[in-house]
Amino acid sequence: MAGLSIWHVLIFAIVVILLFGTSKLKNLGKDVGGAVKDFKKSIKEDEAEHTQLKEPRTIDAHVKNTESSVKS
Repeated sequence: MAGLSIWHVLIFAIVVILLFGTSKLKNLGKDVGGAVKDFKKSIKEDEAEHTQLKEPRTIDAHVKNTESSVKS
């Protein structure tokens, strides 16, 4: 049997909890979650920049964008 059974995973989890403790694992979970959240935020910002770069670079488009920003 080459795969891992549920017992192997359970024993591994118990050993990790005994070695590191629940508080360190909890902090690790928070750190990883924060990193994923920051990564998603930066991806969304990059996509927003990318869509702005696709806008036409004409004088009419520039005037339209400045008028709409002044009105807001």
